[in-house]
Amino acid sequence: MRVTNNMLVMNFMSDYNSNLERLQKDQNMLSTGKKVSKPSDDPVAVANILKIKTEIARNDAYTKNTDDAKSWLSLTDTALGQIGDLLQNARELAVQGSNGTMTQSDMQSIAAQVDQIKQQLIQVGNTQYNGRYIFAGYKTDTKPFSDGSNGYAGDDGVIQFEIGAGGNTLQVNVTGDKVFDVTSGTSKLLNVMDNLSNALKSGDNQTVSNIIGDIDNQLQNVLAIRADAGAKANRIDLTANRLSDDNYNFTALLSKNQDADIAQVITNLKMDDNVYRASLAAGAMIIQPSLVDFLR
Repeated sequence: MRVTNNMLVMNFMSDYNSNLERLQKDQNMLSTGKKVSKPSDDPVAVANILKIKTEIARNDAYTKNTDDAKSWLSLTDTALGQIGDLLQNARELAVQGSNGTMTQSDMQSIAAQVDQIKQQLIQVGNTQYNGRYIFAGYKTDTKPFSDGSNGYAGDDGVIQFEIGAGGNTLQVNVTGDKVFDVTSGTSKLLNVMDNLSNALKSGDNQTVSNIIGDIDNQLQNVLAIRADAGAKANRIDLTANRLSDDNYNFTALLSKNQDADIAQVITNLKMDDNVYRASLAAGAMIIQPSLVDFLR
């Protein structure tokens, strides 16, 4: 085969462009720190990177839900603890009031304290998290309990947060109808407070004594609900730990698929730069001895 000067030049230009392209790719990897900058660099790696980023975004959403659920349950636990303490205070007052040696003035004083406990129970029943009433069911923008009324304005709506893949959800709310033992729209718990106050004001020691059992029932109900909320809080902690581990693994896998080995890139850059310079030198020798040079 006859080798012409044009063939030499064309072959040189092809090799030159290849060397220059490889050098540019090395420089791009070094400046960005990424192995791939466009799908054509490595289609399989790009597909893996997109898939891993999707998993990380989904994991971040679950983590946010978990944080919100933990805050909600923590506030619920605090409120339930306060309700339990208030009921315990009411019980201690009822025990005092059931003592037949108390004067009418003493009974009135105890009744006044019970009235304050009821108001505090209503206030705790209207606890809010981020502007939402935590005991109102779905009606989170409606105050579930009102002063002067033993009614419940919320509903029995269950609020669930998605905290994991595959429909992994968790109920984060406790409805006020269960905590305050609501029947036919009226809270038995608040009624017990009224009954206790009225019995104290009328000096009815026997009725006061009988109401102690009602307080105990309400106290047991609140304790059972609080125990369930505590179990959910423990599950949230375990879920948060797992999501944190998953996030670490996903991030490491993303780095493995996406990030460049800087030491290797620098080595390749030096080698490709030498090849590029050699191709320039070879090109100078190939192009110069042309027919034009002989005609000068």
